[in-house]
Amino acid sequence: MRLGLMIGYSGATIELPMPLVQEADRMGYYAVWTGEAYGSDAITPLAWIGAQTARIRLGTAIMQMPARSPAMTAMTAITLDQLSGGRFLLGLGLSGPQVVEGWHGVPYGKPLTKTREYVEIVRTILKRERPLEHHGAHYDIPYSGPDATGLGKPLKSIIHGRADMPIYLASIGPKNVALTAEIADGWLPIFFSPRHYESVYAPYIREGLAAGGRDAAAFDIAPSVPVIVSDDLDSARAAIKPQLALYIGGMGAKGKNFYNDLAVRYGYEDAAATIQDLYLAGDKMKAIYAVPDALVDDVALVGPVDRIRDRLQLWREAPIGTLNIMAFDVETVRVMAELVL
Repeated sequence: MRLGLMIGYSGATIELPMPLVQEADRMGYYAVWTGEAYGSDAITPLAWIGAQTARIRLGTAIMQMPARSPAMTAMTAITLDQLSGGRFLLGLGLSGPQVVEGWHGVPYGKPLTKTREYVEIVRTILKRERPLEHHGAHYDIPYSGPDATGLGKPLKSIIHGRADMPIYLASIGPKNVALTAEIADGWLPIFFSPRHYESVYAPYIREGLAAGGRDAAAFDIAPSVPVIVSDDLDSARAAIKPQLALYIGGMGAKGKNFYNDLAVRYGYEDAAATIQDLYLAGDKMKAIYAVPDALVDDVALVGPVDRIRDRLQLWREAPIGTLNIMAFDVETVRVMAELVL
């Protein structure tokens, strides 16, 4: 099991945790990952990080597909990959309807079809075997709609991409997870629970791998896990609960919140409903208090070092290739290296 460092996206101002990243680079972490929501983007911080590191791979978790055409994503990926000496990992995701339609101003559409087409187009560009031509339900390249000039023609990327650049997908729902295992090189799950892997995810991973004729050993399951090393277990759990409350309660409307659905699949149906009701009613503090300790333990590594060492066994038993920790200090980066690497 490899280690990665997940630094996500910024708040009101962006401050990259370079001491953590550089220590992870020095200690042999596999990758550092950035994200984006509707603030800082995922690529600019990686360029900054890549210029100040030597070996650690540079991953996006995730670049939002609705924010960029497939061609723009491929161009950006190839550029940063070449500048970093082949260290780029392309993590993609759809985000949710609220961000897609409310921020980017484009239709959410049919996620499975859109994702399949998007990845196919990006891979075609990376391989550079032929000029790009794709006519699907979501993407029409060269564009041939009623308002087309008729001047578009199939093009081949000027810059040469790496045909085997790893593509990761972030997905939560069963069908999306199956598609990820079918067409991607890796999976970036959020709020992953190794205790529930066999019951919640494994059937869909196997289904997707079979559909794609792929080897499970070559598929990188790379979950993000918050880590807080502390002798005070209660305070460590409390530090994780605001993020869980935000996603389960506020990241989506009722009936359209993928994170709430995930908590339900983990067996926390009553708690998920309570958290969402409180959060949407504006009582965020009560929503935070409503997050069960057991849910924190399912998706995070918290507490004293010995407790984290013991609980790591659950994560080792799941078929995880890269464990991407969310750490808040250099000492945690070092502790996890000692426990895992």
